[in-house]
Amino acid sequence: MIEHISATDFTDCQRLFHGRGHAFENLSHVNVDWFAPIILITLYKAVDESWLLIQAQNLQALIKGCRSVQVQHRYEKFSPTQVLLGDVINKTVVTENKLSYHIELGKTQNSGLFLDMANGRSWVAEQAKDKSVLNLFAYTCAFSVVATAGGAAKVVNIDLSKASLSKGRENHQLNQLAKKNGKQIIFEGVDIFKSNSRIKKYGKYDLLICDPPSFQKGSVNIERDYAKIIRRIPQWMNVGAKVMLCLNSPDLNEQFLKDEVARECPDCVFEQRLANPDVYKEAHAGKGLKVLIFIYQP
Repeated sequence: MIEHISATDFTDCQRLFHGRGHAFENLSHVNVDWFAPIILITLYKAVDESWLLIQAQNLQALIKGCRSVQVQHRYEKFSPTQVLLGDVINKTVVTENKLSYHIELGKTQNSGLFLDMANGRSWVAEQAKDKSVLNLFAYTCAFSVVATAGGAAKVVNIDLSKASLSKGRENHQLNQLAKKNGKQIIFEGVDIFKSNSRIKKYGKYDLLICDPPSFQKGSVNIERDYAKIIRRIPQWMNVGAKVMLCLNSPDLNEQFLKDEVARECPDCVFEQRLANPDVYKEAHAGKGLKVLIFIYQP
């Protein structure tokens, strides 16, 4: 596996190996991430323990600053994480493009930062200056961090999970953005589908970021629910606003999202699809993350 890793700069957090794209034979069940000083191996099915230990040793030797190699068993209930080599480290702070983020391993399935969205965060940083930003499904508010650092006038973070938003506040504090030049950073722990008046309260907006989960029992089924979000764009957005719509489902392709927009908000004009980081190789087009940019032009 290590022979497929091309990275040479380990300053920033990053995916080192993306097996889930099915581009590497017999390795579609393995991902490897770098959250300094931790290498995290994520497994989607059981593997031979001796093979796993060899991989861990090779990975540890690859990065001088690695202090811990851990494995997360996604195929098991609650996705437990164990230390294979080195120190027991549950929390760390990582950097990406000179901004910092809290990372937590072992407690939840996700670490706190989705590495496949690195290019999306860079795009938001470039677009955000003087803008009013609506960040839906904000999670730990990484988009808000880059938008605020990029000069956004206001960022409104909406997420059902108040615990995630609390971590988002910590990420802003970590980057000394909590009260940056009087900028407004707002955190609303509400259901996006039931709180339209709360969302409208802070608008209208110049930039929309929508990065929903594909499915969460009892709250989100994005194949059914994306339309509910898209049809509200005219209520939320200023004329000429940029709209970033993301789609993580491997079962729904780019055309699904374009068709939803064409039906629910035809005044949104497609501009471009953002490329994913190079490491996210996909054997089958349309299976990976889709990030589409539209312009609202009524």
